[in-house]
Amino acid sequence: MERVNGPTVPLPLGTCLGLFRSASFTGAQQSSTPCCIPWFVLAAAGAGLVQEMQILLPAASLGHVAPAIEIYSLHVDCKVTSRFAHTVITSRIVNRANESREATFEVELPKTAFITNFSMSIDGEVYPGIIKEKAAAQNEYNTAVSQGQSAGLVKITDRKLEQFHVSVSVAAASKVTFELTYEELLKRQLGKYELLIKVRPKQLVKHFQIDVHIFEPQGIRFLETDSTFLTNELTEALTEVLNETKAHISFKPTLDQQKKNSEPDETLLNGDFVVRYDVKREATAGDIQIVNGYFVHYFAPQEMPVFPKNVIFVIDRSGSMTGRKIEQTREALLKILQDLRPEDHFSFITFNNKVVEWKSSLLPTTEENVASAAALVQTLSARGGTDINGALLAAVGMLEKAEGLLERSISMIILLTDGQPTSGESINVEVIQENVQKAINGKYALFCLGFGFDVSYKFLEKMALSNGGIARRIYENADAALQLQGFYQEVATPILMQIEMKYPENSIEGLTKNIFKLFFEGSEIIVSGKIRDELDLFPVEIKHTSNLTLKEEANVQEKEQVFQNQRYIFGNFIERLWAYLTIQQLLEKAISAQEEDQKALEAQALDLSLRYSFVTPLTSMVVTKPQQKEELANKPTEADNEKPSLLVGGKCFLFFQ
Repeated sequence: MERVNGPTVPLPLGTCLGLFRSASFTGAQQSSTPCCIPWFVLAAAGAGLVQEMQILLPAASLGHVAPAIEIYSLHVDCKVTSRFAHTVITSRIVNRANESREATFEVELPKTAFITNFSMSIDGEVYPGIIKEKAAAQNEYNTAVSQGQSAGLVKITDRKLEQFHVSVSVAAASKVTFELTYEELLKRQLGKYELLIKVRPKQLVKHFQIDVHIFEPQGIRFLETDSTFLTNELTEALTEVLNETKAHISFKPTLDQQKKNSEPDETLLNGDFVVRYDVKREATAGDIQIVNGYFVHYFAPQEMPVFPKNVIFVIDRSGSMTGRKIEQTREALLKILQDLRPEDHFSFITFNNKVVEWKSSLLPTTEENVASAAALVQTLSARGGTDINGALLAAVGMLEKAEGLLERSISMIILLTDGQPTSGESINVEVIQENVQKAINGKYALFCLGFGFDVSYKFLEKMALSNGGIARRIYENADAALQLQGFYQEVATPILMQIEMKYPENSIEGLTKNIFKLFFEGSEIIVSGKIRDELDLFPVEIKHTSNLTLKEEANVQEKEQVFQNQRYIFGNFIERLWAYLTIQQLLEKAISAQEEDQKALEAQALDLSLRYSFVTPLTSMVVTKPQQKEELANKPTEADNEKPSLLVGGKCFLFFQ
């Protein structure tokens, strides 16, 4: 790496929601500044790969010199309409150097979001992004790599975020505007929705503003704004306006408010900006909203009795769990034991190359049994191989022979592992999946937690989805124990089983998933579809195992009028919400489908992705840059997390795998 003259100071890698990196074209990075969040990457020419490293800069450049690439305006505008969020990030920069510099725009966005648009405006000329089928865009990408062009990087950065990255050469005294748009459906967890915006510009920004507009026809029950960087001075730049159904949060700090007292040229804006809220609900069959012939139905019953649980924790104690992983597992399990409800039954199975049952059957949650389990947890140590097959079949066997369980209770298995199967009767993941699915036979729910990046997440995800559960990656951070405990809290309070949402049979098409195995307190069921016929009344019926049928009837015309002339509305938002939800569910079904069915499901998802301009795991966005150079972006998935995609210089290959 070429160095700049003078003493050097290493800058650590960061992450960014919108960063600008400037560099003269001598090979060295000279300063960094983001559009919402920033980090530092050196693109290595020739090999077509990105090297992540510390960038060595002259000490004099770190404190009191204005950046050559200056962000003079940064605006994050988010409109949330009935949980569906539409976010536009606009960053304007100027090159104040007397030579060309490279400006890099990096944004961290939620993993659950789909990018819908990106453009660069350079000296008045707009360079838009075009969404194409991934295979076609990949061919262009491969050609660019074979020609030895330099590359950037698009990757997952942590458990909630993924990073978008694009760079462009900016002539002396020229300006560039970057604009990125993405959409997501906010998921209700533990009784609230959360909108996360990463803020890390790495420099003072003259015109900095975040605007969040929320419109919830049901009414807003509570609203809170939180940030990891708010000081007393910055709090003065935050305003909230709230009425029955609308909210506007604005954050507009001045240059003086952004400054650190100890370092007047450094910014305080560095961290998370979070908006949390929930909506009002009545004891009915949920809320129905209709716009332009598309409907969405939200259902989240409250104040219902919690079903007792029969839960078996299947814990990996193989050699790879040594050290911090097993320590954090012990810490999380001790807290989870305290969260068990008196009517629950539980047990533990630990495994390496041997499978060990703590007890021969499930035990009731008594003070004595919890204390005994805690003593076991504190002695957990890691060594040996990984017999996932044997451990899961033992858990199923324990549930099969369990006695004294409450009739109306829910049985679940929670697997925590950090590696590949290496021992036991089978180490073939396909055989294990088949064995487990055959043994469970739809009777129990299996939740799979993959600790770290040595585990085959695709294997765990398919196994969980095939057995009525979900998979989650646990990141090896300081808060891994909290991640484990947080996951348990999400599934600790089942209040409904076997829910079916029924609509007029001959009047609806394109219906999203409408049958659900379990419903947990604090979450929400969302169903969407297209109303085929002219209807005056839209009837809804909800059935579940509590032998209680809920019914609702919506007046179509009245529902349509709710959204008329609302400035919070962006286009046909329910239609886009329907497309977003349908794509996600098709991709999820494809994970556990047979090969032939998988292709059909992916073809449907691809068609919708292209029709509604979503960058999904099946599409890529091609961004044409000056001199007809292009870059390509793909969407990363959790399963491909260890295989980051490349942005090839010339072509912005924005891969979201």
